Amino acid sequence: MSTAELSGAELNGAGAFAPHLDAVIAELATGAERWAATPIDARVRLLAAVATSVDREAKNWVVTASKIKGLTPSSRLIGEEWLSGPYALLNALATLGRSLDAIARGESPVAGRRFGRAPGNRVTVPVLPGTVYESVLLHGFTAETWMPPGVTAEQVTARAGLGALRTGVTGGVGLVLGAGNITSIPPLDVLYELIAHNRVSVLKLNPVMKRMLPVYESALAPLIAAGALRVVTGGAEEGGYLAHHPGIRHVHITGSAATHDVVVFGPGAEGVARKAAGTPLLTKPITSELGGVAPIIVLPGTWTDRDLSFQAAHVATMRLQNGGYNCIAGQVVVLSSDWPQKNAFIGALRTALAEAPARPPWYPGSDTRVAQALASYPGAERIRGGRLLVDLRAADDASPMQSTEYFSPVLGVIELPGTGQAFFDAAVATSNADFLGTLGANVIGSPRSIRSLGAGFASTLAKLRYGTIAVNAWTGLGFLTAAAPWGAFPGHTLGDVQSGIGVVHNALLLDGPERTIVRGPFRPFPRSVAHGEFALSPTPPWFVSARSAAKTGRLLTAFAARPSWAKMPAVFVSAFRA
Repeated sequence: MSTAELSGAELNGAGAFAPHLDAVIAELATGAERWAATPIDARVRLLAAVATSVDREAKNWVVTASKIKGLTPSSRLIGEEWLSGPYALLNALATLGRSLDAIARGESPVAGRRFGRAPGNRVTVPVLPGTVYESVLLHGFTAETWMPPGVTAEQVTARAGLGALRTGVTGGVGLVLGAGNITSIPPLDVLYELIAHNRVSVLKLNPVMKRMLPVYESALAPLIAAGALRVVTGGAEEGGYLAHHPGIRHVHITGSAATHDVVVFGPGAEGVARKAAGTPLLTKPITSELGGVAPIIVLPGTWTDRDLSFQAAHVATMRLQNGGYNCIAGQVVVLSSDWPQKNAFIGALRTALAEAPARPPWYPGSDTRVAQALASYPGAERIRGGRLLVDLRAADDASPMQSTEYFSPVLGVIELPGTGQAFFDAAVATSNADFLGTLGANVIGSPRSIRSLGAGFASTLAKLRYGTIAVNAWTGLGFLTAAAPWGAFPGHTLGDVQSGIGVVHNALLLDGPERTIVRGPFRPFPRSVAHGEFALSPTPPWFVSARSAAKTGRLLTAFAARPSWAKMPAVFVSAFRA
């Protein structure tokens, strides 16, 4: 009997949980057949029902998530839980609903979108703004998804829809091993499995998120009632049992590369040997989102003191949002050694890190990872709130910082020689060659610096091999943009998984996207005007320095649940008080 034919009990040693999990998978097998037979219009109605239940549960969702993360009720950081929790899910439900509506009318989900072109014979698909509301709420921010070289606009249009184009075909029962850091990730992954792959799911929560079980069961009740979802808890033993269960057709994991390798190759020395031999223990398909070390490339230019302060707060947000426990957290700032203002920028960055709101190190293992960074860099600067600033511009070995995802409030700084195009080329080459993973990269530069590079900016950007690239924005906005695919740059393998395999979110249901480029203003309104940018957005509510973030996040979530022009003024008034 092959490993693929072994039951989870035979493979892992059945625990007391086995009968319950067996029953869950059997129920979902029936639900999978029912889902395959569900017409598109009924799927649209189901998504709308889920949106209603998410809206009803939103406050409890945020309260529960805040308790998990040790936030006090008065903390402005609760805004993060609104935006990265129910807000993100409501946006995805609405965008997926519009995609399915288009398919029900016999149209492509991308019909009416004006495609563009990018270097390397690439077609680009606009994904932000997707509605007139987004064009106002996020004025000055845009995003486009690049398709692989040679894919035509006609092919993009015809193939968009994925599993929704194949009703009647079931993807079976899948396992989603949920993330432990961001509360919208597990339901977003479940939704993508259901709509893009016609696959119902067992969602096994990360133990860190165990207290979210009743919230998810309430918010996702329509999916559970439809036989499309069951939510379970447990640790590694339950996860291993489910992953290798013969009733599970596919596995999706959000987490670390180390956890991925245990699932695929097994634990301990035997797992290491299997990986080296290229003989995975898990023989069913697996997709993954696994994080990495995200670079923050800063193009040298002439900045005002306020420019320096704003962009330092921007970088601090990239590192400290959610306490630093993000797969997409910026970890290494890449500066030009020839930039006259580099020391002034690091001084502003030191201030921004120190002034960011303090919060407990809530994610397990944080202190150990900070200690690991200190062991590699004993000269690291300790900053208020348990944060580390590691200046690697001297003779220090940058390789530990570039190859270790610290998943904690640790920020490194490196420098490379050159200015203009020479620096940008060097920074991109270093990021591609030396940094772990390919999930996301950030580029900061004044409009004048970017314009001075001409066509060279776009051609070098095209060489940056990351799944999401943010220019004068944070890649986290790509995560929040429902229509944007989210995942590593294509090409990783089980044996060298880096930031993972496949994409999620992708609410336009694009077939085989390559990457997403997010763009924002160098400065918020009104100072955007001084830089020649037409952008009316204030300081973004996801900034850790945004004083009104909690109220703005709550108002944006209510807006996402039931969009209305009448709600817009209150959102803007709150946002401009950031």
